[in-house]
Amino acid sequence: MTDQEYAFLRNTIHTLTNLDINCYKSQQMRRRLDAYIVKKGNLTVPSFCHNLEKSPEKQEELLDYLAINVSEFFRDTNKFTTLQTQILPQLLSANRNLNIWSAACSCGQEPYSIAMVLEEINSGHNHRILATDIDQSALFQAKNGGPYLNLDVKNIPRGLLEKYLSKRENDYWVIDKIRKKVSFQCHNLLNDAFEGNFDLIVCRNVIIYFSDVVRNDLFKKFHNSLKDGGILFLGGSEVVLRPTDQGFSMLNPALYRKLAGCPGTVKPMGYLSEVLG
Repeated sequence: MTDQEYAFLRNTIHTLTNLDINCYKSQQMRRRLDAYIVKKGNLTVPSFCHNLEKSPEKQEELLDYLAINVSEFFRDTNKFTTLQTQILPQLLSANRNLNIWSAACSCGQEPYSIAMVLEEINSGHNHRILATDIDQSALFQAKNGGPYLNLDVKNIPRGLLEKYLSKRENDYWVIDKIRKKVSFQCHNLLNDAFEGNFDLIVCRNVIIYFSDVVRNDLFKKFHNSLKDGGILFLGGSEVVLRPTDQGFSMLNPALYRKLAGCPGTVKPMGYLSEVLG
């Protein structure tokens, strides 16, 4: 599509769905939209936009496509091992009941993974796990606790899989005990206000799609939403390049601790072996 067509499409999507695709990496988003329009019958951009205007269902379908709902339970198992054996125990030593936010949670695999871990290491406590996403269809699946496929659950330790999920025919479902520990809400990470006072914020494999400006703005918002000493848990390929400028110390490339005081004015607390050793 031409630059003019892309600008028209971008403005139409923003008007109809409140999704500002200017926040995403331009070339990557443009390729995805090109592929989507071809998939829908190789329409012209004006005809595609006209169809969007007439159909809320097509708008929801487009949002579902752009949301990139790719996730799985215990994604990056080594990171979850660190979370279970070091990060969560340390947070629990300071706060009996944790306040956790799983942002851009997709179909619920990550908040449910955290709920299982907490049940294993701290059963009986009244932790709050808030999970949010912009995609209503993903949230519908998450709230229902499934169905999940074999690929979704392949990283769950066998003991936890048998304990916390049930299998019906070829699909897996999170049992009610775990499902009820997570509260799901619709939330636009780019536009909506952020809550505060979180011990742990999980936002994994999402910000990699955003532009540098938007990504840095999100880091500031996450910083403001965390308690002093709270943890930001990112995806394995997502890195805060200058963490102290954003008010964090790096524990490892996916885990960052909020420093007390203003960003950039405090010395880092050191790496994971120093902070948690």
